[in-house]
Amino acid sequence: MTTAPLKIVFAGTPPFSVPSLRALIDAGQDIRAVYTQPDRPAGRGRRLTASPVKETATAAGLPVFQPPTLRDPGVVRSLRRHEADLIVVVAYGHLLPPPVLELPRLGCVNVHASLLPRWRGAAPIARCILAGDRESGVTIMGMEAGLDTGPLYLQQAIPLEENETGRSLHDKLAALGASALPEALPGIADGTLPPEPQDDALATHAEKLTKEEARIDWSRPAVELNRMIRAFDPWPVAQTRLGETTLRLWGSELPDVDAGPEPPGRVVRAGKTGIDVATGDGLLRITRLQPQGKRPMAAAAFLNAHHVEGETFG
Repeated sequence: MTTAPLKIVFAGTPPFSVPSLRALIDAGQDIRAVYTQPDRPAGRGRRLTASPVKETATAAGLPVFQPPTLRDPGVVRSLRRHEADLIVVVAYGHLLPPPVLELPRLGCVNVHASLLPRWRGAAPIARCILAGDRESGVTIMGMEAGLDTGPLYLQQAIPLEENETGRSLHDKLAALGASALPEALPGIADGTLPPEPQDDALATHAEKLTKEEARIDWSRPAVELNRMIRAFDPWPVAQTRLGETTLRLWGSELPDVDAGPEPPGRVVRAGKTGIDVATGDGLLRITRLQPQGKRPMAAAAFLNAHHVEGETFG
């Protein structure tokens, strides 16, 4: 028996949202409208640039709406005219106010990049790497007024690789969400996939990332700094100082060698394998970095023009 297409309003903005939108298009759902953030200045020329979701929707011939807020009563009236069965939200960038949450017949669902209730909030991908989690995943959840507090329809988990970065996990979870979403929709539509409440006692909060927390504190253990460098790729990118120069750190590993009695931040050795730096506990090997005004490069290439052994970072 073929399930009739759902009348859907899709709300999303960044690259993470695009696979889910494409999955709905490919599944033949009746996408009445796509809502995304207004065009923003981007690049060196600061030209107004459409979001990845807007570009995808426009190429598919879907109507696009870009209100600066969903709290405007006129925007709510416009949304109501779509007569949506469901609003699907994937990294939209605006909270849905109660008048919007109440509009669709089946409510609003969100594709969230964590295994809720762990990592509610803005930066679940980076936070799970920073915390040393062994797995992550996506949650298809019903939306309510609280931040990521709604009931759970479907979860799919994946293990984290030893060298997992924010960038690699982002791409994996975007694809995973795009497969989980169409899997969940039939059960949401016919009631055979009942929503389960979250256990608030297990909740953790994924605070928004800031540039300030990307500064390396070499007194911290090497294992934590390694997670930090991986988690902050592609943004805000971990950084340290070498004299008057700022270096952005794009790659690191934990060498199986003894640090010895060196002060945190001291470069113990430097060579083809990377730059070994003493930390509060163990050595951290920097394998890829980016000097100011340059492109990211292997540490070995950086050492062709810089002598750093015996110098101190930070």
